[in-house]
Order: sequence, then structure tokens, then C-alpha cells
Amino acid sequence: MFFAKNKKSLALMLTLALSATVLLSGCGAKQQQQAAGATQVKAMKVLQQDAPVSSEYAGQIVGRDEVKVQSKVSGKIVEKYFHGGDHVDAGQPLYRLDSRQYESAVLQAQANLAQSQATLSNAQTDLYRDQSLLAADAISEQTVTTQQANVNAYSAAAAANEALVQKAQQDLDDTVVYAPMSGQVSVDDVAVGTFATAGNTNLVTIGTIDPVFVQFSISEAEYLKFRNIQPMQSGSGNPLDVTVKLSDGSTYPMDGRIVQADRALAQNTGTLTVKALFPNPNGLLLPGMFARVKLTGETIPNAILVPQRAVQQLLDKTFVMVVGADGKSESRSIELGQQIGSYYIVKSGLSASDTVVVEGLSSLTEGKDLAVTMVTPEEMGFSFDEDTTPFDTMTSSEANSGDSNS
Repeated sequence: MFFAKNKKSLALMLTLALSATVLLSGCGAKQQQQAAGATQVKAMKVLQQDAPVSSEYAGQIVGRDEVKVQSKVSGKIVEKYFHGGDHVDAGQPLYRLDSRQYESAVLQAQANLAQSQATLSNAQTDLYRDQSLLAADAISEQTVTTQQANVNAYSAAAAANEALVQKAQQDLDDTVVYAPMSGQVSVDDVAVGTFATAGNTNLVTIGTIDPVFVQFSISEAEYLKFRNIQPMQSGSGNPLDVTVKLSDGSTYPMDGRIVQADRALAQNTGTLTVKALFPNPNGLLLPGMFARVKLTGETIPNAILVPQRAVQQLLDKTFVMVVGADGKSESRSIELGQQIGSYYIVKSGLSASDTVVVEGLSSLTEGKDLAVTMVTPEEMGFSFDEDTTPFDTMTSSEANSGDSNS
């Protein structure tokens, strides 16, 4: 009897143990199944901070001072004292023109002057004699008056001939063409033997290369946005940081400052021409080069910022995937503002408490369970400078693949 009772108790215990084992096994399998079905993503908190806003424009390097050298007299070039690309100083001789005709003109003018001076001297002698005779009542006053008029005429002729001598000498001196300023000469200089026409033939171009201008254009709306260009032009301050990026992608190491703005908008384009001055001690910036001008100075306080790679677009819809309170993915429509480096300014749709998915967006749809790994901007390589982090093909194709299911 005792064995029979114990046998029933033992059977009951075995039954309970077996049931518990089955129950625990089922719960564990369900949890493993749920964990295996969650989508692995990386996410980060939305940033809220003061954001520096910058604007970029297409620009071109132009020389600060540039002069096309022309001769003041005409003639054949017989000597050249420089090579294309040389640096020359103000007053340095550049060309010498054939001077023979101008030497002859000087001699002719000097001879005419000497003749007129001799005639004037004789007329003055006659006037002195006639004045003496008039004092002795030997001649009439009319004779003296006529001789005085002759002296005045001969004196004017001598002065005119003296001016012609001076002009002829200036023409002779101008057969040597001097550099009007210090700078670098271009390589478009004319060769020896070329006939130069006064005021018409461009012999060579001279320009300064330190400093140089970077010229660009801004729209009317941008002018109103940066309306402190006019105070900067008058020298009362320069709140804008001006940098340039060259055609090879490198950033010029020295900053510039806006120094000139046009007086009116261009009628054909509706833009305002602006010039920024950059130091160029090493001559890296050459006139004619193209560059991207970047103006930085405005700051948006407490801006909501989201990484660029978190933003997806489908047709006219812009959205991000956020981590919901229940750990599921949630699509959130947003309105974007300006791009700043790796980020977009978000005008509406997000708050500082939201967490956005930044990696693992491929084929991610709304309502999916998420296995979230929190990351920082530094870990992802995000910054307010250009986004130089690699952008894999899975991430770049997100807006064209699984996003259409959201």
C-alpha cells in the first residue's frame, strides 16, 4: 500500500516536471525567434545645437591690378629686355623701338628753334635802335609800334618751336617702353621686329599676383541675407569667413575677406558681383583659375540636425526612420533646411529626443523590430565639414529599394 501511494506521488511529480520543461522550452524558443527576427541597425540621437551656416558660389581668380602695356609712339621693335613670365619692377625697360626718325625730328625741331631765336634776337635789336631814334624824334612812333609787334610775333614763334623741341624729345624718349608697375609679365608678349602702333598694339600684360581677387556672384536674395557686405566694403568689419576650394578639391590654406561689391545687380542675370581679397605669397592662385567660394558667418541657434545618410527620399516625400518607444521602426516625414557638412538642418518633423537610424536602412520598413546599436557622430565620422566617410552601396540604394515599402 505504501509503495502504491508513493508510486502515485512520483508519477505526479514527473508529470509536473515534464510540463515545466516543455513550458520553459517553448518560451526560450519564442524569445530566440523574436531576437532572430529583429533588424540590426545603428542609430544616434538627433543633435540640437547652434549650427554655422555656409554658402558656396562658383568663382574665378582675377588679378588685383592688371595693365596692358602699349607704346606711346609707333615704330618697329628692335630690342626686348625681358622674357615672358618674368617679374619686373616699375620703371624697368621692356622694349626699345626704332628711334631714328624721332632723333631726326629732335634735330629738326632744334634747328627751327635756333632759327626763330635768331630772328627774335634781330627784331629785338631793331626795336632797341628804333626806340632810341624815337627819343631823338628821328622816326615816327608808328614805326616803333610796328617793330614791337614784330618782336612779339617772333617771340611767340620761338616759344612754339621750343615746345616742338620738347615734344620731339618726349617722342624720342618714348621709344623705350618702361614697366608702368611691378608685377609678373604674361607670355603673350610681342616679338622683336613687330611694328607697334601707338595706343593700339598690346605689347605685353603686367599683373600683380599677391594679393589676388576671387570674383563671384550672389543673387538678390543672398545679398539681402548677407547685407553686411556693404559695411565690409567700407572697412567697418568683416563678420563673414571667406575660403576657397580649388579645382583639385584642395582648400586654399589662407582665408580672404570681402572688399568690393558692385553698385548694382547685373540686368541679364539679376546677380551682384562681389570680390574677395586673398593673400597669395607663394603664387599658387593664378588669374583665370576657377574656385568654389565658401562664405561662413551666420549661425542658426538650437538647430535640429540629422545626419545626411539617415535621410531618405521617395518621390516628393522626405523621411527618416526613427526608433519608436516600442523598439520598432517608425517612418517620420521631415522638412529639410540647409546642408551643413554631414548634416541637414531639420525645419520640422523631429525633436531633440528622437533617435534616428543611420545604418542598416536597406530594405528596412516601418514597424520592424529593431536590434539597436547606439553610435556617436565621432564613431560614424560625421562633422560640420564635408562628409568624407565611405558610403556603401547598400546605404546609397536605400531610397530606391526597401524604402518604397514604408
